[in-house]
Amino acid sequence: MTINERQDEIIEEFQDLDDWMDRYQLLIDLGNDQAPLDERYKTESNLIDGCQSRVWLQADYRDGRIYFQAESDALIVKGIVALLIRVLSDSTPQDILDADLYFIERIGLKEHLSPTRSNGLLAMVKQMRMYALAFQSKE
Repeated sequence: MTINERQDEIIEEFQDLDDWMDRYQLLIDLGNDQAPLDERYKTESNLIDGCQSRVWLQADYRDGRIYFQAESDALIVKGIVALLIRVLSDSTPQDILDADLYFIERIGLKEHLSPTRSNGLLAMVKQMRMYALAFQSKE
């Protein structure tokens, strides 16, 4: 499945929810459904700068694809990072670097996040792209 197909799937899931409280609940549920991050990855080097809450991001490179795992100590942020993982994980570095993450705007996430959460979201995307760049340069 391509990055855009995954984004379209997420847009469809959120489309049915008119109320933002329901959308926040879906985000929280997505975060809670995510497997917890192994304690050995909860290191200072895996913490994302620019997030108000603590977010750890682990990236592994296998067979030309990047696989992300993450965890946060904030419920909604955990859901946001779960969405990013769902969209970008199991993709090539080039696909991640070329991706236009339009789902963020289409589901209304951008306009319904506080400025600090919005900055955190940008920091998570930036970190995922940095991993893609680093793995691509090793190819």
